[in-house]
Amino acid sequence: MKTIAVLNGPNLNRLGARQPEIYGKASLEDLHTLLQGKAKELGLALSFFQSNHEGALVDEIGRQSDAGVHGLIINPAAFSHTSIALRDAIECSELVTIEVHISNIYSREPFRHHSVTSEVATGVISGLGFEGYSLALQYLAHHLNLTQ
Repeated sequence: MKTIAVLNGPNLNRLGARQPEIYGKASLEDLHTLLQGKAKELGLALSFFQSNHEGALVDEIGRQSDAGVHGLIINPAAFSHTSIALRDAIECSELVTIEVHISNIYSREPFRHHSVTSEVATGVISGLGFEGYSLALQYLAHHLNLTQ
């Protein structure tokens, strides 16, 4: 079965409790359940990883690339705007990568308007809530011809 890696960055483990007016009331576990259902429909397996630590995310991207996953969905969260290390890890992985943001980063504080990681992503989905992850999964499945 083909596998897509789903990585989430800092504070996304606090979904549901953290600023629900921006991020909604659903938890990270709710997101996993939603994506597992979508993956099952598409005949795909998912690998989930979340960390508040930049180096752990960099290491996980390398592990997933070396393990032969077929695509990457990543929400780098605040690291989007600051992490050259994460940007380089994405670029070096050579994985087809979709960057996802739950909120619309362009309608928020000015420092959030630029993402260094999006420069090496295949595409970016911003502001569509959890639906952005589902759309990213659907794109990867069809773009990479992974559906059964």
